[in-house]
Amino acid sequence: MELAKILVVEDDINVATVLQARLESFGHKVCSIAANGVNAIRYAKKYNPDLILMDILLDGDMNGIEAAEQINEYRDFPIIFLSCLSDQGILDRAMRTKPFAYIVKPYNNAELRSTIEITMVKHHATKEREELIQELENALREIKRLSGLLPICASCKKIRNEDDRWQPVEDYIASRSEADFSHGICPECAHKLYPDLYKVEKSS
Repeated sequence: MELAKILVVEDDINVATVLQARLESFGHKVCSIAANGVNAIRYAKKYNPDLILMDILLDGDMNGIEAAEQINEYRDFPIIFLSCLSDQGILDRAMRTKPFAYIVKPYNNAELRSTIEITMVKHHATKEREELIQELENALREIKRLSGLLPICASCKKIRNEDDRWQPVEDYIASRSEADFSHGICPECAHKLYPDLYKVEKSS
């Protein structure tokens, strides 16, 4: 199981203390406890946790759903909502913040532990997929850079790059792709460059 740095957002200090003890017994680290939405946002930015456990009912004017919405504007943290509320309207609103899970209180250790594990796996899979998509988009941009019209010298065959400098065609392509070059001479050029050699071959 991957261990996580977790931000706990819970306004009941007794509940928060028990939750912290449970998490630490799993091997996780609680980086901080926030009792309201304002501090939840502040601590998320300060500690950059791997995971946020967010109670929905909090002290103050901001509830956990509203805090999650503002946190998501800063960074895409994996959030697990904890709530004693099972109202469908509350659940639907919470789901619009795209949390990784929703646990209804009271819950047991096994449920909490497995939900955290699944959330961490899902979050890493999402990040890996996003990184792969970014790599593919970068590769597509590189391919597009090699398409279209290229200004090439009619005599020496150098290509004019984006900095308005002329590069040998091998250097231009190598700097924009993973291609390697090996050099040889085509038959047509060989006849032009070594006419005497081919005259000898014909006469023999």
